[in-house]
Amino acid sequence: MKDRYKKDWISTSKKPSPRILEKLIRLALKEDIGRGDITSEAIIPAEMEFNGKIITKEEGIIAGLEVAGHCFQQVNPDIEFHTQVEDGTAVQRGEILARLKGSARDILKAERVALNFLQRMSGIATLTRKFVDAIEGTSAILLDTRKTVPGLRVLDKWAVCLGGGRNHRFGLYDMILIKENHIQVAGSLEQAVNRVRNHLGKKKFIEIEVTNLTELQEAIRLKVNRIMLDNMDLEDIQQSVHITAGRIPLEVSGNVTLENISAIARSGVQYISSGTLTHSVKALDISLLLTGTN
Repeated sequence: MKDRYKKDWISTSKKPSPRILEKLIRLALKEDIGRGDITSEAIIPAEMEFNGKIITKEEGIIAGLEVAGHCFQQVNPDIEFHTQVEDGTAVQRGEILARLKGSARDILKAERVALNFLQRMSGIATLTRKFVDAIEGTSAILLDTRKTVPGLRVLDKWAVCLGGGRNHRFGLYDMILIKENHIQVAGSLEQAVNRVRNHLGKKKFIEIEVTNLTELQEAIRLKVNRIMLDNMDLEDIQQSVHITAGRIPLEVSGNVTLENISAIARSGVQYISSGTLTHSVKALDISLLLTGTN
C-alpha cells in the first residue's frame, strides 16, 4: 500500500514473528497456570473432550483471534481451533468468533489467557475504528503512540492497524523525536537539532515537538521532517497549518478525543496521534462457552 506521504516516516504494524508470539504466550500461560489448574483437574476427567465456542457479547472490531488460537494450541497442539471471522472484522453481539474441540481441561487452561489477549486487542481495534470513522473524508492519518502495556507493544500496535489506524514509532530506537525535555537539556531547540545532525547525519528523519507558534516558526526554519503540535487548541492548530503552508507535515498530539478529532482533521494537518487508543482502552466483552461432548 502506497503512503500518501511517502517521503514522511510512518509504519504499518505487521503481526509479530512466531518466535516473539510464542514467547509472549508462554510467559502469560506460565503466569496463569503455574503448577496446574487445580480446579479443572479435580472436576474434569483427563480424557474428557468438549466442544466450545467463543462469542462476543457486544459489537466491535475483532482483533487477536490468531493470538488466541496459538494460546490453545500451545497448551495442547491437538486442540482444534477454527475461526469463524477474520481479524479486523466488524461483528455484532452474540456472533460466534471461533469454535474449539479438544481436551476440556486444556481448553480451560488456556481460556483466560486467550481471552485476555483477544479482549484487549479487540478493544483497541474497536476504539481505533471509531477514531478512524470520525476523520473519514479528510486527508489526516490516525497514529498511535508508545503508551502501550509494557511487553505487549507489538500486539497493541498490531491491533491499532487491524482497527484501521497506523503506527508511530515502535520505540526510542527507530525514529528521532525531539521533545520538551530534550530541548531543556540541550539549551534550545536549535541546539537539540544540531546535536542530532552532528551525531547521526543530516539525512536522518527528525520530528520536533512544539507547544506554541514561536517554536513552530523555529522548527520550520530548521527544516525538520515533521512537526508535532503538542496540546495546542484548535485555533493555534489552524494557524499552524496556515503558517506551515504544506512545507512540513504536521502532527497533532495531546487531548485528542472522539469529540474533537473531526475538527482537528478538517484543519488540514497530516497526522493525528492519540495515546487513548492503547493506554486506557476498554476490553471488548468476549466469552468462551463449553457446549458439550463430541
